[in-house]
Amino acid sequence: MHEAQPASRPPRAHTLASPATATALGVLVLVLLGTTATLAALIHQATFLNLATGIPIPLVYATVGVVVARHQPRNPVGWILILFVVLFLIPVDAGYYAALRYHFAYHGLPLGPAAVVLTSLWPLAFALFPLVILLFPDGRLTSARWRWVLRGYAVAVGYVVAVNLIPALAGKVGHDIGVNSSGNVTYTYHLAPVLGALNVVAYLSIGVIWLSFVGHQVLSWRRASGESRQQLKWLACGGAITLCAGLLGSALTSAVAASRLLEVGVTAMPIAIGVVILKYRLYDIDRIISRTLAYTIVTGLLVGVYAGLVLLATQVLTIKSPVAVAVSTLAAAALFSPLRRRVQRAVDRRFNRARYNADQTVAAFAVRLKDAVDLDTVQDDLARVVQRVLEPAHLTLWISESR
Repeated sequence: MHEAQPASRPPRAHTLASPATATALGVLVLVLLGTTATLAALIHQATFLNLATGIPIPLVYATVGVVVARHQPRNPVGWILILFVVLFLIPVDAGYYAALRYHFAYHGLPLGPAAVVLTSLWPLAFALFPLVILLFPDGRLTSARWRWVLRGYAVAVGYVVAVNLIPALAGKVGHDIGVNSSGNVTYTYHLAPVLGALNVVAYLSIGVIWLSFVGHQVLSWRRASGESRQQLKWLACGGAITLCAGLLGSALTSAVAASRLLEVGVTAMPIAIGVVILKYRLYDIDRIISRTLAYTIVTGLLVGVYAGLVLLATQVLTIKSPVAVAVSTLAAAALFSPLRRRVQRAVDRRFNRARYNADQTVAAFAVRLKDAVDLDTVQDDLARVVQRVLEPAHLTLWISESR
């Protein structure tokens, strides 16, 4: 008799969308960042502000992309984040290399024209990232009609890329490549008047399509509930932080402060996306929003009180400046805790209603518990409070018997 042989398993299909590929792309990003820092130093562009914004921001985007791609390789959002960084860094490095070759007269460097061509591919990166908004969070299109939108988007982006390639290609053919100290192509071509109207149409089309991506998520948020709604709240929170940081950064006169604020704002979006896709403590978003609003309001009020007290003491009461500053600081510190509690209650009542109602329910139960003497009544009341506040799928109350 022949023993039955176990059925052989079908060979596992190899795919590029794998954790190993994500790791390899992450290593590529590190190499590109190292190249960026090296070339920037060679062409005297390695200033503190350039490196402070040019290294951490792409690193955060790539890190989130690698983590998401490794955990959910079938979700295109992680891969888009990684490719966004790669397509952003390649033109930057190519521009620095072209500047080193043409502007700083390192004529022995090879592949100079190819670097100039790669420099012109920067629109691909900025066209890729908005797709994250459309495909958020599961990477699927909600309707077949979006395929037509994406086709039109691809045509508009392709046109913009082609227009940016014309100077580099024309300079290469005419052996007249001009690159400034930052790596930007300075060759001028005579098709600009002809392409002016088409440029306006292309850029307007891209802008409208970007707004349609945002509008799609706004409509999805209005129809969503439960976990889907929490996911969209995280996305909206990241977008709001990015927008506010951009507006505040443009109003600051300090370049260093504006750079730090830009880092926080620009990296808020990928971090929020990573949290949502990996579903890490989604339901804390309401608390995060309420705490952020509360501390922002409290900080603004305390700054106003502090400035008012200093002006009152120094301008009206003519108190010496060090004494006025010390008294104002103590007054602001004393006001912090009571002011924070009042503002937090007001914010929770308006923006975090579920938590506010839960706190009110628990407080009412604590008051009733002081006068309760019947154990069965306490058990029933406790079960109702827990069910109302936490909404568990199953509730069991266990009481140890005294011996």
